[in-house]
Amino acid sequence: MNQGQPTGELLLHVERRAGKDLATKQFHQGALRVLRPHYLDNTAQVCYTIVNPGGGYLGADRYRVDISVGASASLLLTTQSATKIYRTPQGRAQSQMHVSLAEGAVLEYIPDQLIAYQNASYRQETIVHMHRSSSLVMFEVITPGWSPEGDLFRYENIRLRTEVHVDGKLAVLDNLSVEPGRQDISSQLYFQEFTHVGMLLAVDSRIDTSMVESLRDIAYDVAAQQAEAVHVGISATAAAGLSVRTLGTSTESATAVLMSVVNELRERLHGQEPVQLRKY
Repeated sequence: MNQGQPTGELLLHVERRAGKDLATKQFHQGALRVLRPHYLDNTAQVCYTIVNPGGGYLGADRYRVDISVGASASLLLTTQSATKIYRTPQGRAQSQMHVSLAEGAVLEYIPDQLIAYQNASYRQETIVHMHRSSSLVMFEVITPGWSPEGDLFRYENIRLRTEVHVDGKLAVLDNLSVEPGRQDISSQLYFQEFTHVGMLLAVDSRIDTSMVESLRDIAYDVAAQQAEAVHVGISATAAAGLSVRTLGTSTESATAVLMSVVNELRERLHGQEPVQLRKY
């Protein structure tokens, strides 16, 4: 990223105090805020919501988010609404997230969809440093904006790059680049009539091959139940973990598949109930 003052900046450090998780350090400036904490169940896990009062990302906007979770603490991080990327004639919008997870820490990052409009270009970089005993789950759903005429907008490109370092060593590198405006044959064959792309990455030492296989079956069943077709691929990562990709035609179907994996992981790894993110 270029140097200089970010468009929005957020820092959040969560620790466990007196049996509950809460932010012990918090800072924000520019076009980022965080809402007051709340608890979704009877566990210690805290939920924080990131807000962008500006309503969307514009050309040359730069955002930085630093998240750290202390030993044995658990954070569920979400957004208040969809992240909207508008046209970026001044240069692509950029967002960088740094995550640090101490021993036994848990982070679940479950944002609303990322909506890219016509002529939008966006790069998101996430760098995670985690202890081998900590747990990470994060996903994104990329959705195209719509024009007033009802046609799909053709955004320029969206790139999501995620590095996960476990005990100081690079364990997972996930790179997703989507360019629906390209006219070459490979792009046309890849997308066909599909418009929505989803990704999920989970890293946890307890995720093994048998768990990946059973989660694959669950995700396939959920995909088959959707009103709109969604294709799903799930594979084990080089480190203990899994990667999910979806390709479909609606935000709802992609989210349903990804959340089915999230909720299974919550139950199997942490003994928690399915997450309910009510935002209305």
